[in-house]
Amino acid sequence: MLLQEFDPSPTAIFNPTTAHQPVPGMPKVAVSCFSYVTFQRLLEGLNAWPIAQMKTASQIYPVYKASYKGVEVALYLSGVGAPVCVGSLEELFVMGVETVVLFGTCGVLDRDIADCSIILPTSAMRDEGTSHHYAPPGDEIAVNTRYGKLFADMLDELHIGYVSGKCWTTDAMYRETREKVARRKARGCICVDMECASCAAVAQFRGRDVLQFFYAADNLDAEEWDQRSLSNNAMLEEKDRIALLALEAAVRISSTTK
Repeated sequence: MLLQEFDPSPTAIFNPTTAHQPVPGMPKVAVSCFSYVTFQRLLEGLNAWPIAQMKTASQIYPVYKASYKGVEVALYLSGVGAPVCVGSLEELFVMGVETVVLFGTCGVLDRDIADCSIILPTSAMRDEGTSHHYAPPGDEIAVNTRYGKLFADMLDELHIGYVSGKCWTTDAMYRETREKVARRKARGCICVDMECASCAAVAQFRGRDVLQFFYAADNLDAEEWDQRSLSNNAMLEEKDRIALLALEAAVRISSTTK
């Protein structure tokens, strides 16, 4: 299979350093999410200002800077899907970011996981393409190896419940069939997303860190698909509180890297 042709060379014909250079004053820690609505609400509460931008053929992604609890953080909206999400990570690492706190929705494979509750992935099944260009062939990849415990300890301290476990990363959202769901559950997966495995792979490949966590959304463990809070405009205040958890994690990570 072509996806088994991993090349460990750190350079390619076209590299992120071709598109970007280090940005003076870029914070070492960034916070990002996938929901445009949640991101805009986060920006409005922080008085953030733009310091850089990333471009694709279809969209411009501004990178903002803000101060939270006296700590400078970068903020940006992640594109949905592994290729564009990983491309942004590559470019941010060149700009000077060392750690990204990335959060977003996931589908649950266990109906007992409550809507909008926190999920902390510990590993991801690599049922997508991008991770295979950053890591040797394999079905799974470890996730949150550096800052997973910091985040879990923070949630415990704040008395916020969470579930941890294996994630299934796929790049074909309309091919999450009943048979595949059953197979992934048999392998221990509790949720499904589109970026987790790839983000873990690029971070390991580049020697950087991505702390990833989810808030549970649609339920695939039912007779019929249950959207629950998947909509951008559902449970907005709860999602605002989840965004603050990402900022709090960024502050704590910053304190460990000084």
